[in-house]
Amino acid sequence: MNAPAGTDLPVVVIGAGPVGLAAAAHLLDRGIEPLVLEAGPTAGAAVREWSHVRLFSTWGEVVDRAAEKLLAPTGWTKPDPATYPTGGDWADLYLRPLADVLGGRVRHDARVTGVSRAGRDRTVDADRESRPFVVHVTYADGREERVSARAVIDASGTWSTPSPAGADGLPALGEKAAANRITYRIPDLQDPAVRARYAGRRTAVIGSGASAFTALVHLAGLATSDDGAGTKAVWILRRGISGSTFGGGEADQLPARGALGLAAKAAVEGGHADAVTGFRTEAIERAGDGRLILVGEDGRRLDPVDEVIVLTGFRPDLTFLDELRLNLDERLQAPVALAPLIDPNQHSCGTVHPHGHRELSHPERDVHLVGMKSYGRAPTFLAMTGYEQVRSVAAAIAGDLESADRVELTLPETGVCGGAGLFDAPDATEGDSGCCTPAPRLVQLGTLAGTLEATRTEETSSGGCCGS
Repeated sequence: MNAPAGTDLPVVVIGAGPVGLAAAAHLLDRGIEPLVLEAGPTAGAAVREWSHVRLFSTWGEVVDRAAEKLLAPTGWTKPDPATYPTGGDWADLYLRPLADVLGGRVRHDARVTGVSRAGRDRTVDADRESRPFVVHVTYADGREERVSARAVIDASGTWSTPSPAGADGLPALGEKAAANRITYRIPDLQDPAVRARYAGRRTAVIGSGASAFTALVHLAGLATSDDGAGTKAVWILRRGISGSTFGGGEADQLPARGALGLAAKAAVEGGHADAVTGFRTEAIERAGDGRLILVGEDGRRLDPVDEVIVLTGFRPDLTFLDELRLNLDERLQAPVALAPLIDPNQHSCGTVHPHGHRELSHPERDVHLVGMKSYGRAPTFLAMTGYEQVRSVAAAIAGDLESADRVELTLPETGVCGGAGLFDAPDATEGDSGCCTPAPRLVQLGTLAGTLEATRTEETSSGGCCGS
């Protein structure tokens, strides 16, 4: 490789989440100085927004090797590898200590608003690759800064840009006006104020992935509690219900994900959630009493609900990358070489082969989208995949192509398919197709509390059909 522009400059990493901090650790391990820019006030700010949700993956699977190496001299003790953290655990016991070790290399309240080549917009070819990147940063106090960088790793995720309720990918008519009764996150029903918002009320849950399952199970748990009498969920699916809708159940090699699907099935069959299938939301109207009426594109009008939880997926924010030359799939908004491996139209189970800098490359040299953002709109990502991505990218930036091209990760073949996806984090995928999932057995509602304790959702997963 030719020497990158400005090799004395830092590599800017956008986002201090699990993958962004892992990228910084791998860069340091290579002797390359990172600068992590985090829009939130603390490391793992997005993870903290779902701190009440458990991961599908164990501690042994969500700690990056280079990060662990960096933490070891501080006396940091890795939690029991066989246990499952919540998002809050992940942030407090791993991400915050890791950011502390990185120290001044991590800047909080620093929002990236643009990235370009110095003195070159996206149309200019002359001397382009010899120019460093210029990262435009706005701080929470209003200050602005321009940071020069030799390379840019965007690990900003997709959490800030949830998909709307509208089936066409745009907000349904009236959706914005009804914002005070709509949320796009899994509610934390342990919070008294949030609990009061849903207790004894009728709530529509739109979506068919792990996030929707989690919301249904939590609402069912509320319905069976002392203060939740009358709580009812209406589950809105754009497709129908089949044997694969609830995932692989006991056949799932990610046991927590299988348990979550079974618990969601129990919520429906126990009468705590009414399923409405083949419903694509076109409008959200106000009833006379202030409640909301969902209107489908087929003209169906559902009975009024008090609240709506929209869990239809996430999408990448590409606006601040507009002056860079990216090569993204026109459907998924993922790098074109990666898109065929993760396309949900083709893959709903199994695993994606580990991939690295070549699948993540763009016409704009030394720019890499990693983590959830690299998957665009595909809801199929595991933390382990992101760690392998940044290991490869850091090696490529260092010029070690032999290491960058080497696969150092073996993902488990799950052998299941279905709408639950392969997530180990809040995903909110929409879809219920599958190819080989056995019909899961019903979990009795009496075991629901125990099942809830076993469920976990994270920020990730993989695709592929029916891993062998």
